[in-house]
Amino acid sequence: MDKIHIIIVAAGSGSRYGGPLPKQFCDLAGRPVLMHTIEALQRVPGATVTLVLSRHDHDMWRGLCDRHGFDSPEVVYGGTTRFESVRNALAYVDSDADIIMVHDGARPFPSQQMIAGLLAPFADAACVGALPSLPLTDSIRRMAGDGSVAVDRADYRSVQTPQAFRAKALLKAYDSAPDDVAFTDDASVMEYHGSCRIELVAGDPHNIKITNPGDIELAEFFLEKGRCSR
Repeated sequence: MDKIHIIIVAAGSGSRYGGPLPKQFCDLAGRPVLMHTIEALQRVPGATVTLVLSRHDHDMWRGLCDRHGFDSPEVVYGGTTRFESVRNALAYVDSDADIIMVHDGARPFPSQQMIAGLLAPFADAACVGALPSLPLTDSIRRMAGDGSVAVDRADYRSVQTPQAFRAKALLKAYDSAPDDVAFTDDASVMEYHGSCRIELVAGDPHNIKITNPGDIELAEFFLEKGRCSR
């Protein structure tokens, strides 16, 4: 069995959410969102979990863990960008790790079925990464000058986390990546480093990211109705 190291990135300020707390610490069914996320990923067989937090949030997190009787994974401090946060965490990855997964702390419902599908492509030695994705359902347009043009949504996919990569390849990609490029996710870091085979696998529509007001209510609905497969 491959040895898996999972990095949960929860160092963001959650400015888009607009609440008094970063979204990963907001209450979801009586506990912070982040605790739901951690518990889901701790169920992955043989996995080691590292949590990335802002240094400013460390004391708050310890207080939340004490209040809820929650055992936190090892904590690493993040940087000013997601890229810096992941790179900081990679320094603590076990040297014998085979696969590294990177997951958003504000996605509390990564199902075991989806993760199993994410790991399946690595049976092929040519695969260096895998991403959970979903087809788009809305019409989309590309901005062009002062206007926009229609594009075929069948040519596009939305991408979720966790994203999974062979450990050595991801470490090498982050080690060589420049600081002044605005990488959108870990797959974009891999692709900047060089051509590589990254597979798309089936995502999960319930694997939502808490981003905007109202997302907590949707997550609570999923929990109440048993829509979230753990």
